[in-house]
Amino acid sequence: MKERLVAFATEAGFAKVGVCRPDAVPEIADRLAAFVDAGLHGQMDWMAERMHWRGSPATLWPAARSVIMLAEPYTPEHDPLAVLEQPDRAAISVYAQGRDYHDVVKKRLKRVGRWLIEQVPGAEIKVFVDTAPVMEKPLAQAAGLGWQGKHTNLLGRDLGSWFFLGAIFTTVELDPDAAEISHCGSCTACLDICPTAAFPAPYQLDARRCISYLTIEHKGPVALELRGLMGNRIYGCDDCLAVCPWNKFAVAGRDARYAARDDLLAPPLAELARLDDAAFRARFSGSPIKRIGRDRFVRNVVYAIGNSGDASLIGAVSPLVDDPDLAVADAARWAISRSKEMSP
Repeated sequence: MKERLVAFATEAGFAKVGVCRPDAVPEIADRLAAFVDAGLHGQMDWMAERMHWRGSPATLWPAARSVIMLAEPYTPEHDPLAVLEQPDRAAISVYAQGRDYHDVVKKRLKRVGRWLIEQVPGAEIKVFVDTAPVMEKPLAQAAGLGWQGKHTNLLGRDLGSWFFLGAIFTTVELDPDAAEISHCGSCTACLDICPTAAFPAPYQLDARRCISYLTIEHKGPVALELRGLMGNRIYGCDDCLAVCPWNKFAVAGRDARYAARDDLLAPPLAELARLDDAAFRARFSGSPIKRIGRDRFVRNVVYAIGNSGDASLIGAVSPLVDDPDLAVADAARWAISRSKEMSP
């Protein structure tokens, strides 16, 4: 059954499949509690609110007997760090340059789940993609897909860094795979490149300093000491993923929907700063970017303009000093002041 399951899931588009027990990582709860107790989760209150489920997959659904973890690649065809050398352009995380992965992965998971139900009468399943209280990365390591690197993201010897994770909880008993171990060795490339020093130690992340967190999860103004370090990254950050040496084994993306849209590969900052709510929603329809809303997005764009050192972009910022959103207005005033400081 398991061999047939892996074969079907691979045919459905997944690059790798592994299985673990719901209780395969008993240390999850303590690790999560320590992370939250230290305040390293920042404003992500949902981590604390559903910690009892997130820390124990068996508690989330007691009937589950197996967790099927699946990897779906979205490996970029371009150098994701090249845009950082174009300060008048916006750097958007690779995963958000195409179609929203939540929709794509979930449909594929449901297809695999339906197949399993057809094969095993009475079988039940639940599918999860990122939005449920499931610790996908530790479970994926327990299922043998890869390991959590020093940057805390999952990577694999035969996958590289660029892949999404999906989970199928099921009442079907399946033979578990051997857990993967770390193969990072003495490499610290991911730690060294972080613009904001968000890693207090290997395998530890302070989300409050992570640019992905700051641009996506953090509400309101970003701390002054971090704004200048964000560069032109307006949605997410790929630095620690992009420099990983294991990417030489990265699997090519299989779904064309993950390919970068032309208007999201390196869009002009001035153009994005002028978006009102309606224009924002229209431009990012079907994109994961849409979920942060116009105000947070434009706030990020204005920080990037302030970091650009390009005085010609300030014209796009000036009208925003009176923006109804206080964080956007604050960012505009900061960008204008910083532009003056950076002028020769």
